[in-house]
Amino acid sequence: MKKSLGPKTIVFPCPVLIIGSYDAGGGPNIMNVAWGGICCSKPPCVNISLRKATYTYDSIVARKAFTVNIPSAGQVREADYAGIYSGRDENKFAALGLTAQKSELVDAPILAEFPLNLECRVVHSVELGLHTLFVGEILDVKADESVLREDGKFDLEKLAPFLYAVDQRAYFAIGEKVADAFSVGKKEGSGG
Repeated sequence: MKKSLGPKTIVFPCPVLIIGSYDAGGGPNIMNVAWGGICCSKPPCVNISLRKATYTYDSIVARKAFTVNIPSAGQVREADYAGIYSGRDENKFAALGLTAQKSELVDAPILAEFPLNLECRVVHSVELGLHTLFVGEILDVKADESVLREDGKFDLEKLAPFLYAVDQRAYFAIGEKVADAFSVGKKEGSGG
């Protein structure tokens, strides 16, 4: 028997996305966003949802750009800090000892210390209620070579991203591989 929990913001897993933007004065800012993910493959796009009350909201609207920075599990403290404190009150880059690197393609900073960065140009925004959904076309992905395999693909164990569990307000590491996608579900004897 299943128990009804009512309407809730529960989808597992939620990625931990650190959004980079420049404020009205040109200062770099970051915030932790749990509502987001890939939303289109061609052109490659990512979506994030923010409340208008956040400091980052106006920056994204004004500059029509943001970066998505993926921390490794060893950077969980920095990621959590970015979600607790507001850029209205302090420079989070300075507080955390992080480096704001200017993006080559969009008007938003990249977190130099984080292993994976997406440079995004806003192509759509939709007011949904409390949150506004921003769709950013991914113009480039930058990755530390230390998290790449020899074939140029990501080594998930080296990248070590982590997830957010909404209902528990906790972060979790990614576990072991359970199967190959587009393979384990094939009918027996089918070649594809």
